[in-house]
Amino acid sequence: MFHSSTIRVLALGLGCCALISTSALAQTGGAARPAAGSAKVGIINIQEAIQTCNEGKKEIDALNQRFTPKQNELRSQSEEIDGLTKQLEAQGAKLSDDERATRLRTLEAKKKVFQRNFDDAKAEYQQAEQDIATRIYQKMAKVLEKLSSDRGYSVVLDVSTAQSPVLWVNPGTVITKDLIDAYNAEAPVAAAKPATGGTATRPAGGTTTPKRP
Repeated sequence: MFHSSTIRVLALGLGCCALISTSALAQTGGAARPAAGSAKVGIINIQEAIQTCNEGKKEIDALNQRFTPKQNELRSQSEEIDGLTKQLEAQGAKLSDDERATRLRTLEAKKKVFQRNFDDAKAEYQQAEQDIATRIYQKMAKVLEKLSSDRGYSVVLDVSTAQSPVLWVNPGTVITKDLIDAYNAEAPVAAAKPATGGTATRPAGGTTTPKRP
């Protein structure tokens, strides 16, 4: 049964979840390698870097605006289902068997349409989100390589995921903000236009992983 809670799930906050593995970040190559026993390690949240750099924020805002009509359509369908469900619950005892059966069939048909539309929207959004993350990462990886090389890091570990082996870090080793600043300087973008109309948010679903070059 679909209730208004369906829309609340649909309206989860957007996070451009570009989860880059630790090994992927270590593959940037070309970084300066200190002598054995003096390895220098940097820590980064690549997901945060991608979603909060100027280009990432602009791309995500544009994606949300593009999905506003679909978001509104799904909300309308969910509200209609809620209304029909409440009517059936309130009037069920007064209806004939045939009328009750007809209303149940109508309700089930609308639920199926909603679920199909919801799944399609989620898949489309996630693919578009992944495309954004992949596109930005392919450029950001080059900036990260230069930043890491200039600072003499042997390896940079990503802490975007719960599976990260990093349990504690010295705040001084975290270079997420430095990467964001360096990328913004390397790839300046025009300011995003203010949104007009409703605000769309991502359909609920799993995280996306950018395709690495």
